[in-house]
Amino acid sequence: MTPEERHLWYDFLRTYPIRFNRQKIIGKYIVDFYCAKAKLIIELDGSQHYEDDGVLKDNERAKFLDAYDFTIIRIPNNEIKQNFKGVCEYIDLCVKQSLSQN
Repeated sequence: MTPEERHLWYDFLRTYPIRFNRQKIIGKYIVDFYCAKAKLIIELDGSQHYEDDGVLKDNERAKFLDAYDFTIIRIPNNEIKQNFKGVCEYIDLCVKQSLSQN
């Protein structure tokens, strides 16, 4: 795990009331964090995700995962560093919205 992934896992998701898995294999991909109950995937993105090749790979990956009807949220690494509380509140909101639709 990257430092940002460790921070999010150990300081929020590990003790979140709805269970998350880290480094979950889904098909041919490994997602950073996965919540089965909310059908939610969290991806933390470093700078390579904003380069042309990274964007293409992320789009291909998203198409594959969309077939499973997952909600995918992408969070830039710098948000983990600069706005951790806001990121946690956003994830909590996404989980609650997803659960209310099920």
